[in-house]
Amino acid sequence: MALPFLQDLYEATHEVVHLVVMDEGKALYIERLMSRPEVQVQSRVARRLPLHAAGSGKVLLAYSPPELVEQVIAAGLPKQASRTITDSNVLRRELAGIRTTGYGVSRDEMTDGASSVAAPVRGADGEVIAAISVVLPSGSRDLQALVPAVSLAAAGISRGMRPFMMP
Repeated sequence: MALPFLQDLYEATHEVVHLVVMDEGKALYIERLMSRPEVQVQSRVARRLPLHAAGSGKVLLAYSPPELVEQVIAAGLPKQASRTITDSNVLRRELAGIRTTGYGVSRDEMTDGASSVAAPVRGADGEVIAAISVVLPSGSRDLQALVPAVSLAAAGISRGMRPFMMP
């Protein structure tokens, strides 16, 4: 169901596009579209990565119950790249910002040289069930310019998910 929206987002940006869900306290990548070899990403379909270190993971974490956020923090916030958030208070502020704006931005947090814009995908009850992101080379463009496209794709997937959700 999500694939047409992801393909449209890919065609609009020609950047790496991800669909991510939470699984076992990690960000589980369930789809990845890419063609630019110059963007190095850690993601692979079926790979789990730390929630705190990627745009889509932070979006999932931002909308998680506070207990889960505290579990992730208590487990440690290992550095993945030069700008990974490793301070729990900074992470809490970042998550609050994501809840306020409805999207997340990261630069050099999972991989040096890669930045992302991510937005939540919601189920019928409004609960965040996934996140999508666009990953591009750091410094190559204004990340804010991608927010409308990523948010629109996430909203389209969210609308499409409603018929499949149980009442």
